[in-house]
Amino acid sequence: MSRASKITLAGTSLGAVTLVYLVHYGQQAEKAAMHAGVVRDMEQQRVKKERQADFEMQRELEGEYKKVQTVQDGEGGGGKAGAGG
Repeated sequence: MSRASKITLAGTSLGAVTLVYLVHYGQQAEKAAMHAGVVRDMEQQRVKKERQADFEMQRELEGEYKKVQTVQDGEGGGGKAGAGG
């Protein structure tokens, strides 16, 4: 084999190996990014469920307080709230 053909073979082989490595690296990076997206979505769903549970608890407390207390609009004033004298 001539020297030029050996250099061509080595260059082509090196290029092919490099290309395979870069494609593999790109696939791994894409897989990691997709997994991070799934983890982020699961965290967002967990936070949403917690917020919904807090909202429901606040709604129940509001209902209990409305049963016990009388709530006024504040149109009549009456001086009950904030009359410090």
